[in-house]
Amino acid sequence: MQVVHTIAELRDALAIHRQRGFVPTMGNLHEGHLALVKQARDLVGPAGAVVASIFVNRLQFAPHEDFDTYPRTLERDCQLLEGAGCDIVFAPSEKELYPEPQGYKVSPPTELADILEGHFRPGFFTGVCTVVHKLFNIVQPTLAVFGKKDYQQLMVLRRMTAQMALPIEIHGGETRRSADGLALSSRNGYLSEAEKVEALRLSRTLKALIARWQAGERDVAAMEADAMQALRDAGWVPDYLTLRRQHDLGAAVEGQPLVALAAARLGSTRLIDNLEVS
Repeated sequence: MQVVHTIAELRDALAIHRQRGFVPTMGNLHEGHLALVKQARDLVGPAGAVVASIFVNRLQFAPHEDFDTYPRTLERDCQLLEGAGCDIVFAPSEKELYPEPQGYKVSPPTELADILEGHFRPGFFTGVCTVVHKLFNIVQPTLAVFGKKDYQQLMVLRRMTAQMALPIEIHGGETRRSADGLALSSRNGYLSEAEKVEALRLSRTLKALIARWQAGERDVAAMEADAMQALRDAGWVPDYLTLRRQHDLGAAVEGQPLVALAAARLGSTRLIDNLEVS
């Protein structure tokens, strides 16, 4: 496995590979990331190259968020990636990826990017789309794999790729969970042992919301309000807990595939999760 830090080095390393699978990450990797790399490996086959990028993207962090304290664990990440079948790690510096202030940005449509995560993290999806589009231009992959845990992000990037006519297949990887059901996240490392136990409440609350829908309840606003209050009563600070259509994150409609999504703060750590409803 090669580890490269410049765009020129990466392009040289990729010159002989026509099939390229790409997994963008911010590092501090866990089994969920590695599953995406393995999925990309399977998709491109033995003759293709799998590239994983490691870059903590300042553009998607608000001033009060954890950009400066976000864990940087490059040596460990590279060891894990090699074991998962990665061929090339692209780990650029901020100056390499943004040699001058990034004045040109990719702004996704407000109806998708300013709801849910975008509402509580203004500018987040502009930062995500800008860096991913730039990485796509650098890597020029034939396919890219993103985790379904970031459900709205996957939707935003899939639509960006389609609308920009980028010749890239976008694949979603299933959310990986620990044995007790906690969705794997790089930010789980911020949780205390007691908080890791309490964090399971988020997925349980999503399951309870889904169960009410499947039992025939249709007052979605009341169901969502009850679920939010249940989290508050347990000491959480929820941003949203909602039931939406899978294909556009619009209001839940009977007979269409749905997804329950949540974001809430437990102590100082903000967690997200989602569960699809067939």
